[in-house]
Amino acid sequence: MKSNREHAASSFVLFLPWGGYRLKRIVECFLAGSIFVLCLPLMGLTASLVWLSLGRPLFFTQARAGAGLHVFTVAKFRTMTDARSSDGTLLPDELRQTAATALLRRLRFDELPQLLSVLCGDMSMVGPRPLPLATIAAFGELGRMRCLVAPGMTGWAQVNGNTRLSDDQKIALDLWYVAHANLWLDTRILFLTLKTLLAGERINARNLTIAEEYLSRARSGGLGGAAEHPTGATGYLQRG
Repeated sequence: MKSNREHAASSFVLFLPWGGYRLKRIVECFLAGSIFVLCLPLMGLTASLVWLSLGRPLFFTQARAGAGLHVFTVAKFRTMTDARSSDGTLLPDELRQTAATALLRRLRFDELPQLLSVLCGDMSMVGPRPLPLATIAAFGELGRMRCLVAPGMTGWAQVNGNTRLSDDQKIALDLWYVAHANLWLDTRILFLTLKTLLAGERINARNLTIAEEYLSRARSGGLGGAAEHPTGATGYLQRG
């Protein structure tokens, strides 16, 4: 039976030949499986910290859009409470975290359960971060284009500024990646992810300018709904 991402292969092969896609899948399954086994003790520690800091449940789950707009459930270790203000709206992220869970988010340990999504074929190691369907729909044609490849545990936007970026900047970087996806770029992003974890998030002005210029050219080329302003979408993950 084909994986969910293979059902979107007709779109994906626009960027990778079928042999390249198969190689990518083999490599990322090996990588995700190896990291999952090696990180089992770390995930146990993370679960313990979440339980001590926030109690149960240990996991946060939500439906997200995958390749070809296929819906799947993404899972993370829970890092925030559901604390709300007097009017019932959720408090800002930083006010719903503890010191321990803020550190887990900083180190991305809360994302480790998504390795199982990579093994299942719902996600890739590298790609645009998975977003809720409502957010993708609000992006219009840009959202559809963003889903031409599988969502990733890390991506081009995450290594070029991530939380320091606006939604416009994130979507530009995501779409530049979709148009230029290849195994070398994925490898580069994985190494840059390690660098970002160690050195912190920094905006790469050069890569951002290239992505924004690409998106501007794509819009002027007549993408229909892509002319919509991306910040019309709501719910784009602050961290990605």
